[in-house]
Amino acid sequence: MDSLKLMWHRITHWEYWPFWMVYYPMFPVWLYYSFKARSFFFFNAANPAMKNGGMAMESKMVIYNMIPRQFIPKTVYIPKEQSPEMVLEKVLASDIGFPFIAKPDMGMKAFGVEKIHNKDEFRSYVSWSPSNFLVQELIPYQKEVGIFYVRKPGEDQGTITGIVSKEFLSVKGDGKSTLLQLIKKNPRSHLQLKPLRKKFGERLNEVLSEGEDLILVPYGSHTRGAKFVDISHRINKDLTKTIHAICDQMKDFHYGRLDVLYNTFEELCEGRNFKVIEINGTGGEATHIYDPKHSIFWAWKEVARHWGLLNEISILNHKKGHSYLSFKDGRAMLKQNGQNQARIRMSFH
Repeated sequence: MDSLKLMWHRITHWEYWPFWMVYYPMFPVWLYYSFKARSFFFFNAANPAMKNGGMAMESKMVIYNMIPRQFIPKTVYIPKEQSPEMVLEKVLASDIGFPFIAKPDMGMKAFGVEKIHNKDEFRSYVSWSPSNFLVQELIPYQKEVGIFYVRKPGEDQGTITGIVSKEFLSVKGDGKSTLLQLIKKNPRSHLQLKPLRKKFGERLNEVLSEGEDLILVPYGSHTRGAKFVDISHRINKDLTKTIHAICDQMKDFHYGRLDVLYNTFEELCEGRNFKVIEINGTGGEATHIYDPKHSIFWAWKEVARHWGLLNEISILNHKKGHSYLSFKDGRAMLKQNGQNQARIRMSFH
């Protein structure tokens, strides 16, 4: 696919639009809810136990410590100032072996998330990392969903408002085309060509056998090529009960998205064979909107619906004594978050 066709694909498929283009038209809606709450940064009260309500600059390790251990991967917190040798010794002592996952403690959109296969790769990661990071055991399950959970204060049980299935970026061999040619055939993978060149190098000239599937990026991140499919129609009582059982054990958690690796959907609903790999608070998007079948207008309607729930929860918690962020502190948080994102992008992208 040539560059002009690729550019046209990005323009005509809103899922590839930059964040500001998707959300700036929604600014009047946010102002409306801010007026209702009498605060521009009302979201802070939605999840009182999370820093900034989980909107930004929250430590993933702090959030993992809120989740019952049986539901999360083994995780080790690594301060940036520690030497690679000391860090590796700490990781191996925790019974996490190669390969494992490393990711920034304050990350975003899977930037800086890497699968580490050996000591040399880990030393490189430690030297590249601009901040504190986490090491996690590799979870064997190959399927991932994002489940959005909402529980209004006073409710006995929360609800699931949307589910997105995440299809990892992959290609299928035809016995003739090189890996590079296969990547260029699909705009979703072609748009990831720069990081894929860095990852695969000379392997791009290999020819995959007919029918051979190769996962290019094993992470369920839209920014790294994953396809998001809305499967909200699969919400059911058993799944809601399973997710609520997790969230109910988290202090003052009312609003956010759980990213889950699982074996089969039936087992997940039954509460078996799954791990929560991340929980995003008020900054978590209802990512089922990114299903290519949805129009931008449908997405805006869904965003407004979730902001309405966020606003209602925040107001109720505020009446119970939980504070909003001041405008000064909110601006400082956004500025600090922007600087953190820039550091991560420069180091890992």
